Parts: sequence; structure tokens; C-alpha cells
Amino acid sequence: MTDPAPDALDDDEAVHDFPPEPVRITAPKDAGGQRLDRVLADLAPDLLSRARIKALMAEGAVTLGGVAVTQASAKAKALATYEVLVPPVRAAEPSAEALPLTVLFEDAHLIVIDKAAGMAAHPAPGSPDGTLVNALLHHCAGSLSGVGGVARPGIVHRLDKDTSGVMVAAKTDAAHVGLSRLFAAHDIERSYVALTRGAPSPASGVIATRIGRSPSDRKKMAVLKVGGREAITHYRVERAYAGGAAAKVTCTLETGRTHQIRVHLASRGAPCLADPVYGASQPTAPVRAAVARSGLKRQALHAAVLGFRHPVTGEALRFSSDFPADLAALEAELQDL
Repeated sequence: MTDPAPDALDDDEAVHDFPPEPVRITAPKDAGGQRLDRVLADLAPDLLSRARIKALMAEGAVTLGGVAVTQASAKAKALATYEVLVPPVRAAEPSAEALPLTVLFEDAHLIVIDKAAGMAAHPAPGSPDGTLVNALLHHCAGSLSGVGGVARPGIVHRLDKDTSGVMVAAKTDAAHVGLSRLFAAHDIERSYVALTRGAPSPASGVIATRIGRSPSDRKKMAVLKVGGREAITHYRVERAYAGGAAAKVTCTLETGRTHQIRVHLASRGAPCLADPVYGASQPTAPVRAAVARSGLKRQALHAAVLGFRHPVTGEALRFSSDFPADLAALEAELQDL
């Protein structure tokens, strides 16, 4: 779920010249007999995730009385003091880049940004740089405490490269674990706004299907009868344009599958306008002309709202983002039809 990224150190080798001091954790009296990995993670939630504790144990970095405890399922000993040797945060492959970012919120644990269309979330074939990870590495230089032992932002959800809008990334292990749990439990408010060819019918409802790789085109996702993963989208038509030839649709995610909204809207005969993958059929001539006049060069989809409870402080957070210039221009053109 996360993407490796470098820290702000110029010379990673120099860090290893100075072995770190071990973290000492004393198991409380009532922890005797409980799983050791859980006990250690619970006592140091802002420092290490349980997954990180397990990995360190497997590497022999957790000791009791100088003897390594390598089994995560080992039972904790009441009042025993364990030493956890945490390696220095190491550099990773992507480089920091001074790219423009619109920051909506930032604290020591996480950062919320309004991602521009055209920016991929993380480096991948075809997008080796210029990504959100590269930008966050520069913006957060010196403030990333490490996710999984690497100084990198924790990307817990993604927007397609050409989808704009609100995203959150973790800066610490604790935030990464907490945000991952929220997304896994679907305890996140996520609303998107799309401008579509035609309008889904009825005007509001729930699309519940299974989504997986298209059997005819492995580069696309598709609604499947068998296999795939459950995908649920709640939608509402906010406004119709040109006698129903186009529409503004709000979509709220209950799950978060790859291309979920784009696939679901297309399955209802109302794909996002200008979607190069799922919008095979052309809109009417007036709508097509409106798209051309607006200058839109990507799918008309925007992540408008993201709400969640801060995984560390417990504060209720909610962020919203208006249409960027290209979608605002298209909306204005459609309103004039």
C-alpha cells in the first residue's frame, strides 16, 4: 500500500557508523502470557507498528537478557524488560522533487493534499518521477519518522493519475497503521463528483457489483459475474444538462476498488466525460463541443470530500475541494447548453 521513498539524508552510509540505542520496553504485570509482538506494539504505538515489530523480531532485533526472541507468537514475560534495536531509517529509491502541492492539512503524523490531475500517486512504469511520493519526500523532508523502517510517506489510498482531489498520506508508522485500519473497515467518508455522458437511471441509488480485471483487456477493470472483489458505490444525480445528454453526479464510496467509480458509472451507461478507457461511445455533438471548448484532457472525475477520524489524536477531520479549473470550465459550458 505504500511506496518506498528516500529520506532527507545525503549520506545514508554515514548513519550506520553510529549504532542506535535500543528501545527498552517493560511488559506490565498483566501482560504475562500474551503475544509478545502485540504487547510491544501496544506499548510503543507511536514508534512501531505490530507488523514492524514482527519484522524486527524475525531479524533478531528484539532481545531479552541479551538473547534474541525471534518468534512473534512468543509469550511476554510479566515485568520483563525487552530491548528493541531499531535500525536507522534508511533511504529508498525515489528521489525528492520540489513539485507544487496544495496542502489542506498537515501535522506530525499525516498530511492531506488536494492532488492535481496528471500527478500519479507513486512511481511506476511510465511515471518514474513527478509523482505525489516524490513531491511529499521534498515537502516533508526531515519530518518523516519512517514507515516500515523507511523514510517514506505512507500511501494508504490512491487516486488515478488523471483524477484530481483530496488525498491523505501518513508520515509515521502509527498514522499509517491507523489510516490503513480505517480504510480496511470502510470507516472513511469519500465523495467524488463526476460529469458524465448521459445520466445513470434511476436518479439515485446504489451500484453493488464485483470488480476485477477485464477478461478481454487486462489493462482495464470490469464488472464481473464471478471473481473480483465486492464494490459498492452510492450515487445521486445532482443536475442534468442538455436534456439529459450529460449530468453532474455525486458518488460516495463504500468500498475502494481500482477504477471503481469509472467502471460503475460506465456500467450504468453514463461514463465520465472524456474518459479515455471507459467512455467508448461519443457524447452528443453539443456535449462533445462543450468538452472541446473547456479544454478538458482527462476523465471528468474529482475527489471532492474526504472525512475521517485522526488515527493518532482522535480528532474528527473533514476536507473538501472544489472543481479545478478544467472541470469548472466544462461545468460552465454544460450549463449553457
